[in-house]
Amino acid sequence: MLNQNQIREFEDSLLAPYAMKSYQTRGRYYQEKEHQYRSVYQRDRDRIIHSAAFRKLEYKTQVFVIYEGDAYRTRITHTLEVAQIARTIASALRLNVDLAEAIALAHDLGHTPFGHAGEEILNELMRKRGGFNHNAQGLRVVDLLEEKYPNFPGLNLSWEVREGIIKHSSIFDQSVRLKEFHPNEQATLEAQIVDVSDEIAYDSHDLDDGLTSGLLSEKDLLKLSLWRMLFGRISKRFKAIDNNKRRYQIIKNLIDIQVTDVIRSTEERLKKFKPRSWRDVKRMDNRIAGFSKYMLSERKPLRELLLEKFYRHYRVVRMSSKAKRFIRELFNTYIRNPSQLPPAVQRNIKEFGLHRSVCDYIAGMTDKSTLDEHEKLFDPYTTV
Repeated sequence: MLNQNQIREFEDSLLAPYAMKSYQTRGRYYQEKEHQYRSVYQRDRDRIIHSAAFRKLEYKTQVFVIYEGDAYRTRITHTLEVAQIARTIASALRLNVDLAEAIALAHDLGHTPFGHAGEEILNELMRKRGGFNHNAQGLRVVDLLEEKYPNFPGLNLSWEVREGIIKHSSIFDQSVRLKEFHPNEQATLEAQIVDVSDEIAYDSHDLDDGLTSGLLSEKDLLKLSLWRMLFGRISKRFKAIDNNKRRYQIIKNLIDIQVTDVIRSTEERLKKFKPRSWRDVKRMDNRIAGFSKYMLSERKPLRELLLEKFYRHYRVVRMSSKAKRFIRELFNTYIRNPSQLPPAVQRNIKEFGLHRSVCDYIAGMTDKSTLDEHEKLFDPYTTV
């Protein structure tokens, strides 16, 4: 049985010197006695998993709106895939797996219903009042909006997990510059690993969902050198394999070669820059974790294909347009008549203001609850 002293000994003996040790945490905003048998990051992970915001990710869009079918990824399946990839990379590099996992599980807690379309329309509606960014919203969720504890608002997560949320950066995500989190410093290596894992998961499962939906074709993907190489390798190894199994094996191997590339290229940078502590990592001019130049060049046409053939496909554009219309109409009717809001949301208006309270309420909805609410408010034959 590990207690706090033994957890410290365990981390000192097994983790790399530049890993973020749990006993080195900058702590929580509200002081708490830590758990006897769980590190601070293990406790953060558990709080995230048990939060209402985490459960709601099951019914929030990744690319396809929930009513399009139950075979596609949702925000929670994406989150779990990111966490699995981040754990693998962090473990291989002797980083703090618990911290990486906690950040991965929390990185999308601020996402709206209907994916990035929801974020775009809320940002537009809130432009004159601070805008909307799902990283900043994620921090609001864990700092203010979750209601679990009698002595403080939010989940009272550690500084490092909160920093990982606000500094999350990928092709779809912009980190937020907040003075509290020293915007000129790099994030921890664990947080950097989560960002790369997010991109690997995005690309791989969007290819899979694109093929499942028929919006992408095998002919499209065979234009990519990575896909052609893996197609040939799998076909040669399994001569009688059917198309579905071959596709699964290709995507599985696509994840594997990217993960391997990140581990090896990050290890090379670690040897080059020789950070001796997590403080050295933060003082670096550039991030250490990432792909090699070769993999970046191989990923570029993959990203371009997804953008052109998948994200801009007319069916996806239609879904996004409908989603924005639903959210705009809900937002405007709540602003015009706040008495339609649930009592708990109305109580927040005094503290956060009307527009931000409405924004928080809508951002916390799922695809399904947004559609249900829209029907209740705009369909005269639906019971409210």
